[in-house]
Amino acid sequence: MTVVVFGSINADFILSVDRLPGPGETVVAPTYRFLPGGKGANQAVAAARAGARVAFIGRIGEDAFGQTLKDGLAAEGIDVTGLGTSKEPTGAAFIAIDPTGENQILGALGANYSVRAADVPDAALGPKTTLVLEMEVPPAENAALAARARKAGCRVLFNFAPAMPAPADLFADVGILCVNEHEIEALARQMQMAERDPEPAAWALSRRFGNTVIVTLGPDGAIAISPDASRRIDALPVTVVDTVGAGDAFLGVLAAGLDEGLDLPRALRRASVAGSIACTMAGARTGMPTGALIDARENDLAPARPL
Repeated sequence: MTVVVFGSINADFILSVDRLPGPGETVVAPTYRFLPGGKGANQAVAAARAGARVAFIGRIGEDAFGQTLKDGLAAEGIDVTGLGTSKEPTGAAFIAIDPTGENQILGALGANYSVRAADVPDAALGPKTTLVLEMEVPPAENAALAARARKAGCRVLFNFAPAMPAPADLFADVGILCVNEHEIEALARQMQMAERDPEPAAWALSRRFGNTVIVTLGPDGAIAISPDASRRIDALPVTVVDTVGAGDAFLGVLAAGLDEGLDLPRALRRASVAGSIACTMAGARTGMPTGALIDARENDLAPARPL
């Protein structure tokens, strides 16, 4: 079994501020930190730390940031033979975090937009593969890869983040769609749906595409809606330091659990534990837990239950 992540890899620049800026406002920080990031790379690390065998497909620039990021993934035991280079600079994100852990993010996609579906060989796709997709790479390439993966019998997880226009047929080729409250509202607008609130919108999307729709709800946990069932999972009560990367931890551990053969309720439980723990330390990856830590905290969280 293998988790294949087709996604972004970024250099993150973190600024701790007293408050997040409003429109047209400048807020200064005394310093900044450089940390590895990118939704795809974060999800790959989360899956690897949870115990999955992981391969990452993406692009970096021909610069020092890119090499540092590649070395970091390799150090996590992730297969980086599919991480190519581009003439564009390595992707970057500029993240402001306030004392409550809330954040604002500006991203520069850079080399991430050079990755192509053809970078994933046919041999990497099959019934024993769990494919993870997100939206910091070209949506058309996601759609092309999802179509190939579905025909090959892959399990396909799609994190519609950040929310931006995407081909409608992409959603029909994914088995699990994962969004947060803001992303499902944006997707409902894109699909011209009347339903905008998380639960009714999730039901409507699940019926339309025949897949499972998971909506993460921050401290309120998550809901999972399939055409014939619905479930809710709580979050662990934690002291929030930084919410950056919590959604990626959730998605990566969910993919790892499903790839291992866990049923959806159990995989949801472990994913929620991981997302909660990730909020307790600063940085997108710093707080991402190992499988042993998830094991230790799993029984602190009630199992998923029907909505």
